[in-house]
Amino acid sequence: MQCRNCHKELEPDSIFCDECGTPVAPTVEGFENTYQIMRILKTIIDNHERKVIVNTCKFVGLLSDYLVDFDRERRMLVYILNTGILKKMAFSDDPNIAVKMARNSIRNECCLNENATEFVLVCFTYVLGWIYDPNKRKQKQEEQAAEEQQNVTIESEAPKEQAPKPAVPMSIDMRVLHPADAGRFRFARNVTVAEGYTMIDSFCFDGFGSMRTIKLPSTLMAIGDYAFSNCKHLRGVELPPSLKLIKQGAFSQCTDLTVIKIPKGILEIEDNMFLCCQSLEVVEIPPSVSSIGAQAFSGCDKLRKLFLPESVKYIDENAFLYCPELTIHCYENSYVHKFCLSNGIKFETVMVGADLRSNVNEGGNS
Repeated sequence: MQCRNCHKELEPDSIFCDECGTPVAPTVEGFENTYQIMRILKTIIDNHERKVIVNTCKFVGLLSDYLVDFDRERRMLVYILNTGILKKMAFSDDPNIAVKMARNSIRNECCLNENATEFVLVCFTYVLGWIYDPNKRKQKQEEQAAEEQQNVTIESEAPKEQAPKPAVPMSIDMRVLHPADAGRFRFARNVTVAEGYTMIDSFCFDGFGSMRTIKLPSTLMAIGDYAFSNCKHLRGVELPPSLKLIKQGAFSQCTDLTVIKIPKGILEIEDNMFLCCQSLEVVEIPPSVSSIGAQAFSGCDKLRKLFLPESVKYIDENAFLYCPELTIHCYENSYVHKFCLSNGIKFETVMVGADLRSNVNEGGNS
């Protein structure tokens, strides 16, 4: 392996080049584009100075411009940037503590898996100029696990009085409701999911044609892909404040669904989320949302008003196909405003700082 800057031959476990100090791009399983993205991040820093790191809105906008060929990675980085994690890391006095706290937040609050978390940390530490190698961390974890196993074996020969177990922090996959578990509700009209469940698995209630309402637990953190798709008669669902992630197509083809409120903490309206929800009239979107995916509201015939906050920095061009009655309410000169102008979508604007629901200026199709 050679240094990408001076081309000196490097040791297999090198983090920085001994000759020129250039960081070696670590590999993260499942993210084969890590090196290219790190190069792009360096270009952003070189062109816009390091202070852009703590200007979240500007950094998010730059990622949308620079990472057009890396859609999955861009959305992930934007998702985490909007939580303020990078800014907290930048102002920390101890990089080691900052990385540990960031990892905990990304895993437990943002609900990313281990590899995705490592990818984000590799990118963030790189732009901050910190030394970080996920491969060495993984090796250290394996060594610690082996050592703990040895200790358990030794101690088992001389049993001791057990101490009370510490409280386990809540995680996204702590208790998952699977399709097999939901099967008993297939012909129920009103469904209640018991407290304690943290995730509803992909396709869990897909095609439950009898279900009218569902009550979700206050412990719920994630709703999987197409979890409620094709629930033709689902009319009411209240999403709990604990919810952090709603995956693509979650409520697609719920043709009787009329109102839904997205809780604070959801950062993305993913692809096909409300596809062909023909009765949907009211959707409340919080200021935490930063992007709206492909066909997210396509085919929502009755959707008349949608209030999109200034936090939205990306909208797929097909997000609002076949929404003939839709008028988007947004801030003047915001990304959403420009998107409406470019895509011929009716809009109404207010000045930045005003109440988004008190419309002052009225626009039209471009």
